[in-house]
Amino acid sequence: MGATEQQAVLDHQAHDHEHHEDQDRYVLGFWVFLASDLVLFASIIATYFVLRTHTDGGPSAAELFEIPLFTLETILLLTSSFTCGLAMHAMKNHRLNAMIGWIAATIALGLAFVGIEASEFVKYAAEGATMQRSAFLSGFYTLLGTHGLHVCLGMGWLASVMVQLKRQSINPATARKFTNAGLYWHFLDVVWILIFTLVYLVGVIE
Repeated sequence: MGATEQQAVLDHQAHDHEHHEDQDRYVLGFWVFLASDLVLFASIIATYFVLRTHTDGGPSAAELFEIPLFTLETILLLTSSFTCGLAMHAMKNHRLNAMIGWIAATIALGLAFVGIEASEFVKYAAEGATMQRSAFLSGFYTLLGTHGLHVCLGMGWLASVMVQLKRQSINPATARKFTNAGLYWHFLDVVWILIFTLVYLVGVIE
């Protein structure tokens, strides 16, 4: 092997090494981001749980929450987790159009969820149950608002991946990006299950 060929091999190996390092940094960055979000939600949920009985003469959770409304929100978000899983299955079978369609369905369900949550906030505010009314309501709006903003972030992430899929099709890069976006979406669903249980169900029962 000549000097030129040896240099070419070395350059190729160096490129592969740098590529793997970039991938490792990307994966590490994603898990650090997810862990920080986990700590954030754990802190806000714990704070809400401490403040939930501090109504200061305002409406309590049992007086405020409507079972059909938060049940519908839960159905929408759990269904979106299912469609996200179907998109992952389509990706593994290299069915691009099906994958894009299921991602679009996931985003649509997310939009419906956020729309209902926003209408819920408007309704509560019109009844005088604003964030400033009590410590309970302050904790409630902070928790639900933070989760809603993260759902919007998740929808933006999925939409970005969908655009890249249309341009680049399914390849290792777009597959990795969707896998991370999908994991994040499922993470938000798990957080919502905790909110559904600890905020809504406990609030109605107490």
